[in-house]
Amino acid sequence: MLCINSSSNDPYYNIACEEYLLKRFHDDIFLLYRNSPSVIVGKHQNTLAEIDMQFVAKNGIRVVRRLSGGGAVYHDMGNLNFTFIKNGSEGKLVDFRGFTQPIVSALANIGLQAKFEGHNSLTINGKKISGNAEHVFKSRVMHHGTLLFSTNLDHLSKILYVDENRYSDKAVKSVRAIVTNISEHLTKSMTIESFADNIWDYVMKGNANAKEYVLSKDDHAQIQGLYKEKYTSWEWNFGYSPKYSLIRKIKTSSGCLSISMEVDKGKISSVDIANSDLPNILVTSIKKSLMGCNHEVNCLKQALQKSELDAELKKAIWEGLL
Repeated sequence: MLCINSSSNDPYYNIACEEYLLKRFHDDIFLLYRNSPSVIVGKHQNTLAEIDMQFVAKNGIRVVRRLSGGGAVYHDMGNLNFTFIKNGSEGKLVDFRGFTQPIVSALANIGLQAKFEGHNSLTINGKKISGNAEHVFKSRVMHHGTLLFSTNLDHLSKILYVDENRYSDKAVKSVRAIVTNISEHLTKSMTIESFADNIWDYVMKGNANAKEYVLSKDDHAQIQGLYKEKYTSWEWNFGYSPKYSLIRKIKTSSGCLSISMEVDKGKISSVDIANSDLPNILVTSIKKSLMGCNHEVNCLKQALQKSELDAELKKAIWEGLL
């Protein structure tokens, strides 16, 4: 088993690295990494329905869609991420309990009694410390999970706990849980760097064929290719979301309007405006401007610039639609 300790804290890079290792390597792999503040959404989720976009934008938090399903998770430098990639036979690849057992044992080794329970989670005293997800590619499976060590739980709650009724779709919804940091349950204080070393050493010693692997220049180049072409793209992180609809009531100084939209592959495919106090010519201008636009702040701003609305109303609409 190749053991890799990522030196990068870039979420785009580390999520791209996982795909590269899964699809381009044939070895079993263990990977550890930490990401700067970011939201990692499941492959089949509606990104906008899972996060508070205004908080994300204001705080410079990056949004990345991963290969695996499941719910959205928050990463920061107080969170340690682990990934196991293994070969297997069809029908026997998915094994959440089996992949998390080494982590449970590693935690027990430092005096923590964690359990595998709930929605593929690890808990301490009933509170979630780890979310887990898996993705199968041919005869290989990737299992990855979080370990909340000293994460900013206030940011986590503000980013992920959003209004469930804002969007209508068939996307996978995140399961909310009470969370806790591992550091709060330690009998002796420990840095996250020391914690990561403990997890690393335990996995290395527990596998007779484990050896450290350092990514080569060619590895980095190929990961960077995925990074640029896929993982930093709006099309993957937002546009890949399943088809959804939304209704927004927007109040302005000149009245109120109700805008309903259908969004397919990230693009606005239909627009309807009701209960509007605006003249018909302005209603038509809004609908014409929004049709075919990406459901994304910069695109909405640019599209509405073409309309005949005043600056205040334009701002109210593009802010209200996100």
